[in-house]
Amino acid sequence: MPHNHTLLELSKKLRSRDISALELCTHFLDRIEGDTKLNAFITSDTERALQQARVADDALNSGSASPLTGLPIAHKDIFCTKGLKTSCGSRMLDNFISPYDATVVERLAKEGVITLGKTNMDEFAMGSSNETSWYGPVANPWDTSRVAGGSSGGSAAAVAARLVPAATGTDTGGSIRQPAALCGLTGLKPSYGRVSRYGIVAFASSLDQAGPIAQTAADAALLFDAMAGFDPRDSTSLDKKFEAASSSLEKPLKGLKIGLPNEFFDSGVDSDVGAAVQAAVARLCELGASAVNIALPNSAAAIPCYYVIAPAEASSNLARFDGVRYGYRTNDPVDLTDLYERSRAEGFGAEVKRRIMIGTYALSSGYYDAYYLKAQKIRRLIATDFDRAFAQCDVIAGPTTPTTAFKIGEKMDNPVSMYLNDIFTSSVNLAGLPALSIPVGFSGSGLPIGMQLIGPYLDEAKLLNVGHCYQQTTDWHRHVPGEFA
Repeated sequence: MPHNHTLLELSKKLRSRDISALELCTHFLDRIEGDTKLNAFITSDTERALQQARVADDALNSGSASPLTGLPIAHKDIFCTKGLKTSCGSRMLDNFISPYDATVVERLAKEGVITLGKTNMDEFAMGSSNETSWYGPVANPWDTSRVAGGSSGGSAAAVAARLVPAATGTDTGGSIRQPAALCGLTGLKPSYGRVSRYGIVAFASSLDQAGPIAQTAADAALLFDAMAGFDPRDSTSLDKKFEAASSSLEKPLKGLKIGLPNEFFDSGVDSDVGAAVQAAVARLCELGASAVNIALPNSAAAIPCYYVIAPAEASSNLARFDGVRYGYRTNDPVDLTDLYERSRAEGFGAEVKRRIMIGTYALSSGYYDAYYLKAQKIRRLIATDFDRAFAQCDVIAGPTTPTTAFKIGEKMDNPVSMYLNDIFTSSVNLAGLPALSIPVGFSGSGLPIGMQLIGPYLDEAKLLNVGHCYQQTTDWHRHVPGEFA
């Protein structure tokens, strides 16, 4: 069946005309329409998708197609899409129709990619389980009583259930890698500045970065190459040309040094998770790599550091949602102050309000130096730890998450426990580095386990190369939840 193929496999079938873009698009739209268990999509875009498929078939028939032409994907509902609702999983933007496309959407569309719809997400990307969405939680296809991870949980669940062959996500503290790990997928968080943030509704501007969620590292490389590049509309975009990551996937791993931080393999990691990651490292060593022990002494400070900086930036970014210009507006306000207060109180969910309050407090007079400034100093120490580590190794490996997917509702009343799900991922965003999560096994209860690979700044190609070589000798990425096979 088409839905069990990777992007690269589907691309070959399209170019050989074994299947048309219209047939492929219709197949996936039917799967999206037929799903009643995951709540992975907020909006589907049937009419536009079918029109894009017809255009793609014309390009394929004329020989003017790119490798991505005719391939269907979904976008996380944080990417602005012209003429389509962009809600960020929030009541605040439930009625917002974007007047323009995000750069990521624009670039993929230019390559002939078909947009099937917009996926569910934690509200304004604030969450680690996709339970804070105004549209309800997303279920994990491997066990629908468990979370899909967040905040890009809708994208991950949709790809894992083969409702789409790939999807976009954003990663502020692990929001691509964590759901990819919990759903048995490959997820790439690029270096800060490699992918334009223009048209991505901002959560924390110094941390947000867009990337792909796919079945394989090769598929992720294909999408990343199309997404990345300088954008003059984004002041944080890096103006530098790079070789396509897809071109170096097959490089042998001989001589590669893999750093294993002691801090990533402590008693807080489930035994199944730790064993699967160690086995994956052993497989990479069989392929020519070698493992060295390294230290990241400030990694324990990543969570408290992140949860000062990210809420502080969020409190500033979300100030624009006031009920005046666009988005949710309360009924019958008595005056302007009442309009502001009730629009925000009614439009935002509990987790968003919690983070706005934390961020406002951290930035307030008398507390700025004690919290925000100190967090920025710790951020520098965390980045320096990585610099020292990469003097000893080429990539760093460890668990993506300390546990497998937990039950829906299990941690909603314990924010600190929820935040600790990002303990291995948030330091990467603080340092602006690239990281890749790949599936490396299953727990005793049949839940996916992910391994995180962290690379030096701007070396996404190396991470994708390592991930691809590993996937050439394993089949974890081929496993599909039985109900959705």
